[in-house]
Amino acid sequence: MNQTPLLEVRGLDVDIAGESGMTHAVKRLQLAIARRQTFALVGESGCGKSMTALALLRLLPDAGSIVGGQIDLDGEDLNRLPESAMRGVRGGRIGIIFQEPSTSLNPVMRVGDQIIETLVAHTSLRGAAARERAIDWLRRVGIPEPERRVDDYPFQFSGGQKQRVMIAIALAAEPLLLIADEPTTALDVTVQAQVLDLLADIQREMGMAVLLITHDLAVVKNVAHHVALMRGGEIVESADAETFFRAPRHPYARQLFEAIPTFEKRGVPLTEPGREAKARASGRRAAGQAARDGGVVLDVQDLKVHYPVRQGPLRRIVSWVKAADGVTFTLKAGETLALLGESGCGKTTTGKALLRLIDGARISGRAMLLGQDLLSADHRKLQRLRQDIQIVFQDPYASLDPRMRVGDILDEGLASLRRGMSKEARAERAAGLVERVGLPANTLARYPHEFSGGQRQRIAIARALAVEPKVLICDEPTSALDVSVQAQILDLLRELQDELGIAYLFITHNFGVVEYLADRIAVMEGGRIIELGQADAVLHAPRQDMTRRLLAAVPRLQFGPPGAA
Repeated sequence: MNQTPLLEVRGLDVDIAGESGMTHAVKRLQLAIARRQTFALVGESGCGKSMTALALLRLLPDAGSIVGGQIDLDGEDLNRLPESAMRGVRGGRIGIIFQEPSTSLNPVMRVGDQIIETLVAHTSLRGAAARERAIDWLRRVGIPEPERRVDDYPFQFSGGQKQRVMIAIALAAEPLLLIADEPTTALDVTVQAQVLDLLADIQREMGMAVLLITHDLAVVKNVAHHVALMRGGEIVESADAETFFRAPRHPYARQLFEAIPTFEKRGVPLTEPGREAKARASGRRAAGQAARDGGVVLDVQDLKVHYPVRQGPLRRIVSWVKAADGVTFTLKAGETLALLGESGCGKTTTGKALLRLIDGARISGRAMLLGQDLLSADHRKLQRLRQDIQIVFQDPYASLDPRMRVGDILDEGLASLRRGMSKEARAERAAGLVERVGLPANTLARYPHEFSGGQRQRIAIARALAVEPKVLICDEPTSALDVSVQAQILDLLRELQDELGIAYLFITHNFGVVEYLADRIAVMEGGRIIELGQADAVLHAPRQDMTRRLLAAVPRLQFGPPGAA
């Protein structure tokens, strides 16, 4: 695009002060974005993408500072503006969608009031007119019944719906530039497609420029006009999207492409360490194969999870929300069953119900784990059964106690569920687990906040494996991870399954992961499994409209011919 840039950044330098001195988070960064252009800034955690976005808005953390460079928005240098003028830029001329809507939305404000707050600050709308515009934005971003939901609080929305509310807030004042920081990471494929289509429609309508910050290269391929790849605070490659994906020049770009899971890569480790581990482990698979041939370990029949809807001063039950409504499947030792579906279909509810982690719902049906019913077990029996079924949650930041050292986190489960083990044996097991999941030897003495997201997820996996479960429920375990870190975790999970014969119930919306990892696929809609079959059959010859719709919404990444460089 050879028109005058809306945003031009020249020589931007950002430093972060830390205990060990200054860190150069962004180094001599240069980019230009034109109106109606989508500019993708891609790279992995810690490369400086989000710091760049925060620098544009002068929202750096207290330890951060812009030490050089110029940021021109529509011909005006933002670095020279006083703070009072920047308040008019934020939300008015530049909107931002943050990655995590759960922490970005005010939990004690109705979502409508949060949209109205932006409208009052940056437009002339007030009162009923502002409320009507807030309802209109909720409607435009796909929130059902916006006239009613405008008065709801954030906790009453699903993760995907919260992200839509964030988009409504960011777009409410019709900014010149939208910064979208991982806007679709937490969304299922159909909602992701809707959100991306929505952003594209509004971009065309308003002539808005979009700075898309993401690690999802498939999304970038579908929506971006230009791509800049960051590593270590610097842009190492910048090109139009077609050239970047057809013939990437930098080795780091090709390394990221190789780490992306696809159906064609099934059985092949995604990382070089994974390939080395596979070679080393060839003699350790006898036990895992024996377990794999051992038959069904989990048999779920007619699982129902119904939540009561109460109304009136006496809080009488007037109806039921059927989060899971007759879920039936089996899981064999050493098998991976992927549970797919849109947000709200009942995937996570099913996983949590099997672990008895749901309160306030009416649960019925049968879930036989090695011949014992999880749903009817008393407290003592359930404690014994939890030795054989564990879970890895989606968010490694929220699932680990920040006040406990990693060694204590791993010991807690062992002390509770393996009471016959001595303290010395538990310590030895914990040390072995840390090594097994590829973490440093000093991990046990450190706190969760000292680790990256991928390392924290490895800790969560180690915790789940501590009691040697037969079934591991993986609830979106890689959705928050970078491409290469995701590849490392997937290699680790495959390796553990080969050696130990663990069965995985893999709850996800990432079809690349499903294509690469799953033996069978179950597709859920409205609390029910509507399609269940071998992965190859479901992916390439789906029977149900919902399955076809999910597959059609998956952003595909096709690269140039082999050897292109």
